[in-house]
Amino acid sequence: MPEAQVNANYRFVGAYQEVNTRIAQRQQALTIYVSMILSLLAALVALKPGMAGASLPIQWLVLGFPVASTFLALMSYKAEMAITNLRRFLCALERLGNESGTLPSYNANPMWSINANHARHFQDYAAALLAFAGNAIGLLAAVKIYPVQFSENPLAIWIAGAVALISIAFLLWIPKLSFIPAEDRA
Repeated sequence: MPEAQVNANYRFVGAYQEVNTRIAQRQQALTIYVSMILSLLAALVALKPGMAGASLPIQWLVLGFPVASTFLALMSYKAEMAITNLRRFLCALERLGNESGTLPSYNANPMWSINANHARHFQDYAAALLAFAGNAIGLLAAVKIYPVQFSENPLAIWIAGAVALISIAFLLWIPKLSFIPAEDRA
């Protein structure tokens, strides 16, 4: 019985559908991040001093802010690596039968792919800005609402701030991983 082979066009379409899925996942990660930050802020306010739950160790809740931004950074990294791998595959498919370069090639031509990367980098910068703002608002609100708890245990804020800065730096590093095709056709 002869083996069934999948046409390169079907592979190309399938890979592009997967790229679009990964882009949608990046958007969903931003939505989840915003939901997490809003939930943490609501918990900070709900547990403020003078309320029933004020005796809880609020320092643990503050660690949720950098955990949320670390989640965002890791999900962004995962999506970028998947997109980069898929674009390498698409580049290889675009080069099949186009050795002369007569057909335009979005992934195989650096002129197009580099411009696409620059546009996509705004997503990474927006994520870093959102992570910075979410952490700053959350950590500053915690210190303002719970000055006594954090004056007694400032290490929690310092740890949270350090982890937040690392996750933001990671988000700003992710654009360097974007796919850029080799100038040669090898």
